[in-house]
Amino acid sequence: MSDNYAPLVGDNYAPEKIRVIIPVGGKATRLLPLTAETSKACLRLLNRPLVEFSLLSLASQGIRNFIFGVKGYTNYRDLFDYFESGYGFSARYNIKPRIHIKYQPNVDDLGSADSARINMEYYELNNPVFAVQGDNIFDIKVKSLVDYHKEKGACLTIVLREVESVEGLGIADIDKEGRIQRFVEKPLPKDAPSNLANTGLYVVSPEVKKIFKEKGVQQIIKEKNRLDFGYDFIPYVIQTGRPVYGYTLKGNWFDVGTPKNYLEAMKNLLHGGFSTLNDFGGRITDAGLVWVQGESNDSEKRREEIVQKIKHKKIEIEGAVLIGRHCQIEDGVRIVNSCIDNFTRIGKNAVVANSAVMDRVIIGDNAEIYDSIIGRHVAVNSSQHKPTRITAVSVVADDVTLEEGCSLTTSKVYPHQRIRGEFQNQTIIAN
Repeated sequence: MSDNYAPLVGDNYAPEKIRVIIPVGGKATRLLPLTAETSKACLRLLNRPLVEFSLLSLASQGIRNFIFGVKGYTNYRDLFDYFESGYGFSARYNIKPRIHIKYQPNVDDLGSADSARINMEYYELNNPVFAVQGDNIFDIKVKSLVDYHKEKGACLTIVLREVESVEGLGIADIDKEGRIQRFVEKPLPKDAPSNLANTGLYVVSPEVKKIFKEKGVQQIIKEKNRLDFGYDFIPYVIQTGRPVYGYTLKGNWFDVGTPKNYLEAMKNLLHGGFSTLNDFGGRITDAGLVWVQGESNDSEKRREEIVQKIKHKKIEIEGAVLIGRHCQIEDGVRIVNSCIDNFTRIGKNAVVANSAVMDRVIIGDNAEIYDSIIGRHVAVNSSQHKPTRITAVSVVADDVTLEEGCSLTTSKVYPHQRIRGEFQNQTIIAN
């Protein structure tokens, strides 16, 4: 074991000494138009910001110190305004002692590894750092990961996961000891050295601070104007002969980076795919997977109305369904494997199936929403004579109004627009 471990956590695992860096710097182009004006980390999933799942998983294992590696105004604004220093999050989930959240200084990074570099320097981090991507949801035992990292004397440990399709992922080739021989970012399927994919979770030793200063790394930054973990930093560390190890994840892992993946993750989580959070509050029967949220007197009243309608079969529910606070759902509505966020109103005989409807949405009578995502504060106008249909992984961003009779098939609508007509495989941007 290298002497770099002496000042760390000794032989006793001390989660409170681990610092977690969550780089949130990308434009999240794969999730557009949902991320046109919203940080990917704060995109709502199951009635809470996406990154809350990572925080909760780690906080429940005793980790208390987090740094958001924010780049750009939108990422900083959304994360700071919602999480601030971590008081509210800690109170909401009853985490004691509370978590502490810090933010990257106002320095633009050149990628995920550069974000780690900036924050390790600025906050003078001399303990192991756990770097986590903001758009992943994972079930991982941090203690066994850190123990593995120390036991191997690794400079860098990458959490890997066996996948069926390697498309769009970083792929590692490991030897029988678990040491990574080769790492290829987003290879063509025929060129992939294995089916072990990078989950975007890394344990980083403090010695990495020295590596960041090396000529080779400076050269990469100069030539590519970038320092990304997958494309740049991991291959460099491997090529210079340092011990980089792969830790194979057995628990669940979801990359929520595309609308299709977002919907798959939502359904998986509703069906209990995330051990840290599988009860969303307001479960209506012990046996079923239906939650209607509501805690205050006002929201409790709305909750009771919906629960009674479900019991008397005025509303049809299939599969796993989460309904937020202060929702209003009319008779004849059918909801299947979906999430309906707070303050949403759904008109008579509407159908929402395998879809996510974010908060403050109004859905008109007889509207049909299948396999799609509806952003915040959207009006889906619809009537019995002119029903509106949204299908086939269509995405409607925030503050959009769809006129009666609209039809969207595999289409994307950017924020702040009023839309009428039929669209197939189209992207609709204002002006």
